Amino acid sequence: MARDFDIIVYGATGFTGRLVAEYLVQTGVTRWAMAGRSLTKLQEVRDLIGAPADTPLLTANADDPASVRALCERTTLVLTTVGPYQLYGNDLVAACADTGTAYVDLCGEPAWMREMIDKHHARATETGARIVFSCGFDSIPFDLGVLTLQEAAKARFGAPCPRVKCRVRTMKGGFSGGTAASLKATLAAAARNPSIIAVLTNPFALAPGFTGPSQPSGLLPEYDRTIDAWTAPFIMAPINTKNVHRTNFLLGQAYGADFVYDEMMVAGLGDMGKAAAEAIAKMNPLASDKGPKPGEGPSKEERENGHYDILFVGETSGGDRIDAVVTGDKDPGYGSTSKMIAQAALCLVHDVPDAKGGIWTPGAIMGAPLRQRLIDHAGMTFTAG
Repeated sequence: MARDFDIIVYGATGFTGRLVAEYLVQTGVTRWAMAGRSLTKLQEVRDLIGAPADTPLLTANADDPASVRALCERTTLVLTTVGPYQLYGNDLVAACADTGTAYVDLCGEPAWMREMIDKHHARATETGARIVFSCGFDSIPFDLGVLTLQEAAKARFGAPCPRVKCRVRTMKGGFSGGTAASLKATLAAAARNPSIIAVLTNPFALAPGFTGPSQPSGLLPEYDRTIDAWTAPFIMAPINTKNVHRTNFLLGQAYGADFVYDEMMVAGLGDMGKAAAEAIAKMNPLASDKGPKPGEGPSKEERENGHYDILFVGETSGGDRIDAVVTGDKDPGYGSTSKMIAQAALCLVHDVPDAKGGIWTPGAIMGAPLRQRLIDHAGMTFTAG
C-alpha cells in the first residue's frame, strides 16, 4: 500500500528533533512530516526552522499506542528522537514491526535494544520492517569506520583484520542531554533488574547465540604502543562495541569469528598523558547536573565549532597494520548526529528499499551507500590505507 509520507520526524519539537527537521528542510526533502505531542509547538518549530507553511504536522504521544500506530501506517519510515527509548520507544518499535514500517533512532541503550531484538526481530523480518538503532554519533562513525577498515584490509591482505583498535584522537563537543538521560535510565533499570548488568557487560549482547573471544575491558587507562600514547576509557565504548559486534554477526562474521575490538580515548604523551588518562578514568559525567537536559543543547556557534577525529588500527595475524580514519565537521552530539540520522533515514528509503526486514545496524543494512551519503552531505570523511 502507498503511504502518505516517506519520512515522519517524531519528536520534532525537541532539541535534536528540531535540528533534524531543519536539516531536512535545507536538503529540500519532500513527502515528509513533523510529529510530536503538541500541535502548537509543532507550528512554532515549523516557522522557526523555515519549513514551508504546508509542511504536514501530526500529533502522537508515546503513552498512546493507537496514535503511535496511526503514525506508522502513514509513512515509509519513522525517524524518532524521543528518548530515553526504554521509557518512550516500546510501542513505536512494536508498531513499526507490525506495520512493516522502517525505523531509525539515536539509541545508545543496549539492554533495551536486546529486549527489542528478542521481541520484534522475527516479526520485523516477516513484515519487512527495517528497524535500525543507533543512527547518530553512537554508533555510525564507529560502525562504518570498522567496515571501512575491513574493506581495505580484505583488498590489501585478502582477509579481514582479527584485531581492530579504535582510538578517539580528538573530540570537541559533548554528548547530548538525551544521551545523559538514557545512561541514567539504564543505570536505574539495572538497579531494579540486576539481569540487565549481564547484558551491559557482555560485548556480544546484541549478537544472540554467539560468543566470541575475550575482549579488552577498556575500563582502565593504558599505554598503547600501537600509537605510542596514553589512552583512557571512552564513555560510549560499551554501546559502540556491541553494535560493531552485531554488524559482524549480521554479516555472517565478515570480520571473522575471532574478531577482537575495543575503543579508547587518546589522552596524550609521556607523564602528562598518563596523568590525563588517569584523570579521565576517574571522571563520572553523570555525577553532575551540569550540562544540557533532554530538549536542551549547545548554541549554533558551539555546534559549528565542534569536530571529531577517530583512528582505527587494524592488525593482521601476520603482524601487518592498516589504518582508517573517520572525521566529522560538527560537534558529535548534536550537529553531526542530526545530519547522520537524517541521511540514514534517506538512505533506507531511497538507496536500500529492497533490504530485508529485521532489526539491523547501520553498517550491516546500509554500509557503503550510507557512507557515501555522509561524505557527500554530512561533512564526514572516511579514509583507509
